[in-house]
Amino acid sequence: MRLHAIRLATAAIAAILAGAAFAATPGQPAPDFTVNDASGKPVKLSEFRGKHVVLEWTNPECPFVQKHYNAKNMQSLQKEFGAKDVVWLSVNSTNRNHAEYMDGTQMAAWMQKQGGVPRAVLIDDTSATGRAYAARTTPHMFVIDPAGKVVYAGAIDDKRSANPADVPVAKNFVRAALTESLAGKPVTTASTTPYGCSVKY
Repeated sequence: MRLHAIRLATAAIAAILAGAAFAATPGQPAPDFTVNDASGKPVKLSEFRGKHVVLEWTNPECPFVQKHYNAKNMQSLQKEFGAKDVVWLSVNSTNRNHAEYMDGTQMAAWMQKQGGVPRAVLIDDTSATGRAYAARTTPHMFVIDPAGKVVYAGAIDDKRSANPADVPVAKNFVRAALTESLAGKPVTTASTTPYGCSVKY
């Protein structure tokens, strides 16, 4: 019985490590994916090779997501870097069987109400892409360079709260990473610990 338990534990650890190997980490190629957008159109990451891409994991039910949208922080980043030809993809990996799941119509309506302008809102309703990236929280941010390599992964900023008043005084890691990468410079802070609500797998 004890040997069986040890084998199960060993298998579980191996599965976790195997999953970590495929996680999107700075310096590694970003896992490719094809996910339907809010209108049902397939969006493939590799189609944007040659451009910077931002992946923003989101969930409208999360207070930390609400913080950045109510403060207009996320929309401001989307507009600022969209104007610089950065492809911004907002990804909802809430599983279709979870109570907080929103379909494409609901997510599109929410994003429009917020005044958000990502290139697309992706409905990862099987959570496969979220797991491929080891997305842990909403928001969890990834910046991908034109060669398809992850150059930043982690939190949106350094104020780990759900208070919109913290946004103006925060150091925005995503803006810093994009600014440096767009200028052809290495990203100074390439990895941070994300904060927010757990992704609803």
